Amino acid sequence: MHTFLLKADQFELRACLTINGLGRFALARQLFRLVSRLGDGIFWYAGMGLIAGLTGPDGFAAMTQVALTSCVGVMVYRSLKGRLVRPRPFVSHGQIVCGIAPLDQYSFPSGHTLHAVLFASMFAMVMPATLWICLPFALLVAISRVVLGLHYPSDVIVGALLGLILGGVSCALVTLPQLSLPVDMGVWLALWGA
Repeated sequence: MHTFLLKADQFELRACLTINGLGRFALARQLFRLVSRLGDGIFWYAGMGLIAGLTGPDGFAAMTQVALTSCVGVMVYRSLKGRLVRPRPFVSHGQIVCGIAPLDQYSFPSGHTLHAVLFASMFAMVMPATLWICLPFALLVAISRVVLGLHYPSDVIVGALLGLILGGVSCALVTLPQLSLPVDMGVWLALWGA
């Protein structure tokens, strides 16, 4: 068993080094820094505001549920980080470059990824049309955490699973309404120049 864990740890370190290596490219580093900062909450809070503002009382109620579920997510990941105290990759391994200042001390699990998957899954449940933007953004957030040297791949995988579980349990406990925008999506796409 010890040999298996050692090999798994070595495999993860190699994967982490490879993904972190993308940060050597200035454009990639800047992109993932931006994605990571938007993943601090700005992107998701703006989405909540838009959905609530454009869909009325049902949208406000749904976004309240999303916000409350997000608060549970904060409690879960802070509790786990405080108990498991896994150092961040750039702290434990000098070859890993830290591309942005971390928001807290420990690595496991990734709170950014937990919330990215939680928000993306719950937004998709309430308004499936949001999936085309939320899913790619959630994936970019997850990748950014490893590229920037803040997380190991397993931190991100577990964060994603926790976000999916929390979002799923929340939706199972309280059924979210199906929302749609009050105007045709073609009008929205035309307004955004797409």
